[in-house]
Amino acid sequence: MKNKLILYFSLLISISGFSQENPQRFSLKEAIDYALENNQNIKSADLDILAAKEQVWETTALGLPQINGSVDYQIFLRSPFDISSLAPDDPFRFLFPKHNLTPSVSLSQLLFDGGYLVGLQSNKVFLEISKNAKDKTVNQIETSVVSAYNNVLLTKESINITKNNIAVLEENLNETKKIFENGLAEEEDVEQLQITLSSLEINLKNLETLYNISEGYLKVLLNINLKDSIELTDGLEDLILQNISLELISEQHPVSNNIDYKIASNEVEAKSLEYKLEKSEQLPKLNAFINSSYLGYSDEFSNYFTNEQDWLFTVTGGVSFKFPIFSSFGGKAKRQKAKIEWDKAVNNLNLKESQLELEFQNAKNEYNLAIETYANKQRNLELAEKIEKKNTIKYKEGIAGSFDLRQAQLQLYTSQQEYLQAIINVINKKAELKNLLNIQN
Repeated sequence: MKNKLILYFSLLISISGFSQENPQRFSLKEAIDYALENNQNIKSADLDILAAKEQVWETTALGLPQINGSVDYQIFLRSPFDISSLAPDDPFRFLFPKHNLTPSVSLSQLLFDGGYLVGLQSNKVFLEISKNAKDKTVNQIETSVVSAYNNVLLTKESINITKNNIAVLEENLNETKKIFENGLAEEEDVEQLQITLSSLEINLKNLETLYNISEGYLKVLLNINLKDSIELTDGLEDLILQNISLELISEQHPVSNNIDYKIASNEVEAKSLEYKLEKSEQLPKLNAFINSSYLGYSDEFSNYFTNEQDWLFTVTGGVSFKFPIFSSFGGKAKRQKAKIEWDKAVNNLNLKESQLELEFQNAKNEYNLAIETYANKQRNLELAEKIEKKNTIKYKEGIAGSFDLRQAQLQLYTSQQEYLQAIINVINKKAELKNLLNIQN
């Protein structure tokens, strides 16, 4: 029995260890999809849409039949007569009963209200505003995930390159030390390599710290526990091929697709409805109602629970008609203010359209420049690698000095980072352009 328990717990521990070491794997597209489903900001945006739908029904329900019930109870703590001394049929017993209980039910129906009609029109706009706000959040989260994913890849690739550079440099340093010990090299050659190696080692530590920060930020966007492991399956070389799209630059895209334009357009419509609402206050309001109630009076409260208690049943109905006459020009001021706000919203929409046309062009130019820069940095890296190899050979053959080798190495390291950054810029600029054009994956 004891051996079985030991085997059982060992199996549990091994399964637990396996689950902890088995990370969640994400391509860039999978990471975006996961974030769009699990990110807290997007969940909040979904809740805002649900709240907007409830608000729409709340407004609609104002024009539907309303049924309300009430129970009014009144007790005379002191009356002008001694009720108990009066005859049972004395009318003062009815006018001044000890207890008075009135249960009632009322039914009301709005027949006409200009403000309600405007409210129904605003329901669609209100819901559209919430949906556009979610779309804006989705675009922002998608762009942030692309940037965070790329930063993790960039840092990881920089770590690998730096480790490889350190390994090569350590090999060169060991060879140079042996040559120096044999008197065939100067001490400065060793010192130059040691300076370069020290810089690379510090840079490696910084990159490792930055990697943890970048990965943590990506986990936050994906709404994944910071203690859980993730693995990114895409590489920078794969992503750069997927993200070079010259068609995106040449195609024409209407400004009206932009989320900020849609939000500004919603603002114009909302201000227009506010103006209509103020104008509707000049119209009359018409309501119909029916009330039914029971009236029971008694000298003792307990009588209300007996069959002998008498109740007076009444039903009343009517119509309420209200119309404005004079408000000391306060209504006119409200209408003028609403009209001014509407005009401002129209001006803002026109301004936003002009700004977006310029932003479209700038974003396309930046994306095109990022692609050209990537091609340039790719050629520069190839040249830097050739120069570093030539100088390494010359250094080993005694033709070139340690200073020349160090310059070639630093140039290579710079070219490596510029090349990686150029890849990141292409991917990020495309994501920003798609965000601006409101193009979904």
